[in-house]
Amino acid sequence: MHRVVALALPEVVAFDLSIPAQVFGRWPEPAPYSFEVCTPTPGSVPTTTGYAVEVARGLEALAGADTVVFPGYVPNVRPAGEVCDALRVAAARGARMMSVCTGAFALAGAGLLDGRSAATHWGAACELAECYPAVDVDPDVLYVDTGQILTSAGLAAGIDLCIHVVRQDHGAAVAAAVARRMVVAPYRDGGQAQFLTQPLPPAGEGLAGTCDWMVAHLADPLTVEDMARHAGWAPRTFARRFLAETGTTPLRWLAAQRLDEARRLLETTDLSIDQIAELSGLGTGANLRLHLSRRLGVTPTAYRRTFQGVSA
Repeated sequence: MHRVVALALPEVVAFDLSIPAQVFGRWPEPAPYSFEVCTPTPGSVPTTTGYAVEVARGLEALAGADTVVFPGYVPNVRPAGEVCDALRVAAARGARMMSVCTGAFALAGAGLLDGRSAATHWGAACELAECYPAVDVDPDVLYVDTGQILTSAGLAAGIDLCIHVVRQDHGAAVAAAVARRMVVAPYRDGGQAQFLTQPLPPAGEGLAGTCDWMVAHLADPLTVEDMARHAGWAPRTFARRFLAETGTTPLRWLAAQRLDEARRLLETTDLSIDQIAELSGLGTGANLRLHLSRRLGVTPTAYRRTFQGVSA
């Protein structure tokens, strides 16, 4: 069984600690992972949210850990020497080292991020870069996987990283099942380049009906004039209100929905790339490849292989 140990420093970010506990500590038998928490001084460990957690194990728990997870903590100072030593020893014997959010400061403090790319909460990225100039801090990603050392951006990005680890360990189907149980997407994108969909505006808002109609007509050659006509507004008014409600332009939103539909078809069907491009409204296989590469950095064949385990 793969042993995952989270190292909690006072004041630990409770949400950051709960993520690996939920992902690695809750499995039906036979469980592929065991999970426990340790701390430098066993006992009551304060959190950033006003309550404490009781931790029975000390740093000796790291001795047999296959994966060490460092949740965020406050303030973002270098951990005590004994903690840094324990992290370096764990890394030296080959343990996988992970941080969630500002837990990257602990890995950096131990020298484990020197010469590596790393992620942390966007609000702390400049501080991490200033404190540890040997670390290549990337503020625009959900997580960074450099092999043995993995770091995530703030808070919920820790979910993405932990599911990514499950995917590496046990495949896409198992990771998708974990994501489904946690009611999160198995992949996300954004400024960060993992795989998330553009949500429809909430029901009842002025554009919800038109957005539903657009999704139902993805394969049609829709123009802004067509969308505005359906909404009952002049094109300029429609475009202005659409931007205000969704944060993007109508054509960009439509392109994102078409790509999401293409991804769904890649994940769930055996249709050819050209057929999927036509049904999703992207037109040609070449156009689908271009959009998928720009947004996710992968080919349709690689994307399908990830979700289905087969080639396109």
